[in-house]
Amino acid sequence: MDTNNKIQTLDTVGKSLKKLRDEGKQIIHCHGTFDLLHPGHLHHLKLASQLGDLLVVTLTADRFVSKGPGRPAFGEQLRAESMAALACVDIVCIVHDVTGIPAIEAIKPHLYVKGGEYKKVDDDITGNMEKEENAVKAGGGTIHYTDGITFSSSKLLNQHFSLFPPEVKEYLQKFKTVYGASEVAEQINNLQGLKVLVVGDAIIDEYCTVSPMGVTGKNIDVLASKFESMERFCGGALAVANQIAGFVSDVTVLTGLGKKESHEPFIRSKLADNINPAFFYFEDAPTLIKRRFIDENLNKLFELYFYEAKPLTPTLDKKICQWIADHANSYDAVIVPDYGNGFISENIVTALCDHSGFLAVHTQINSGSRGYHAITRYPRADYISLNIPELRHAAHDHHTPINDLVIKVGKKLNASNFSVTKGADGALMCDINQETIKNVPALSTQMVDRIGASDSFFAMTSLCMSQQGEQELALFLGGAVAGLNMRIVCNRESIDPVKLQKFTTTLLK
Repeated sequence: MDTNNKIQTLDTVGKSLKKLRDEGKQIIHCHGTFDLLHPGHLHHLKLASQLGDLLVVTLTADRFVSKGPGRPAFGEQLRAESMAALACVDIVCIVHDVTGIPAIEAIKPHLYVKGGEYKKVDDDITGNMEKEENAVKAGGGTIHYTDGITFSSSKLLNQHFSLFPPEVKEYLQKFKTVYGASEVAEQINNLQGLKVLVVGDAIIDEYCTVSPMGVTGKNIDVLASKFESMERFCGGALAVANQIAGFVSDVTVLTGLGKKESHEPFIRSKLADNINPAFFYFEDAPTLIKRRFIDENLNKLFELYFYEAKPLTPTLDKKICQWIADHANSYDAVIVPDYGNGFISENIVTALCDHSGFLAVHTQINSGSRGYHAITRYPRADYISLNIPELRHAAHDHHTPINDLVIKVGKKLNASNFSVTKGADGALMCDINQETIKNVPALSTQMVDRIGASDSFFAMTSLCMSQQGEQELALFLGGAVAGLNMRIVCNRESIDPVKLQKFTTTLLK
């Protein structure tokens, strides 16, 4: 068969295979990423082809591959063409899903063939193998495992291909001498029993996609655009709570919504099931909306804020402070993403500092808080996370080296640990008492959207440090979560333990 004719869609394959199945043909199905064809793959596919009359190979589409920076190394079309070039392969399809289930349901194979390394179901951190097996059985098929030589595509790519910049490769080599995938998995699993309170502004992020049309007819300084679509996300403290909810069993989010323009049904529909909302309602202010106008490449063109800078009345302020006094000390960690948009007053800052056990704070500089909002409004915090501009703003210092500045500010605020995110240069974390600093490079070579990356870093490192975790592990996990988050549009989805463990396991091969 011509190589190009072998590559088909799932819809086409489902119809053609039904006819062959009715004729008594035995259909064999293999599924995977097949990012780097190696002898193990070839041996596996050859054995699979000998088990029946027709071998169908399905590949995970690029955007569903979560195996680390630069992965897949080869795009879906190139991977499909490489697979179609093999004589033992009869049909190739690309599957737009994280599992092979849509392919299994369309193909209904007599045998679904996996490598011998998949026999141990307990080793499958995703749980997808069991789901795929159920789908195979539902279609009347069975699972078959091949034996023989095995290789790891991830390990081969990490060792022999330049997927990582030199500084990342050097960092990972050093990290692996101390920590392995099991230690990383243990740290992630240890977070599950935590009880966490998240306090901060509720934000609804809106992305309005537009197509620029050019200047208007009468005003050449006014740009006209055609509206294409809009997508809404839970942002701010809501997004941080969602991120944390994937890793711990019990999360409460304390925030403020507008009494009249609350958007509460939408917000509740987007919160994870294990999040307990503690909502207070502004009398004369709406729930904060940030509406961003973007082009098709996610470039930000313009931004609108729908909010009131001072949403709290004295009565509401007092009620929130009382809630904190009554409840904050019952949590293992109080995590405060403070965006400076009005929900966290000076009285609330005092209540948080007075009644929290472990307190983690991030004070973000944004369009609504630039020039006056700084970490120095907090008299104490056990863990602080800022970016470089936020740190320099807090210290009113433009020239002191970052390593010296973080120690200076950290001691002033009686912090134990202090991290600074550095954009494309990764992040550092300082043990303020010991005055030691550790670094992690940026663990991503793909960037779709920066929105939410610093929040996810803050969320993960806060959880780790609340357990008095090791800085090196906290930094690594924070960097990994941020790297994964940069591949997601805004807060469309959160990073869960399965995605994180797959990502980190690949990095450490």
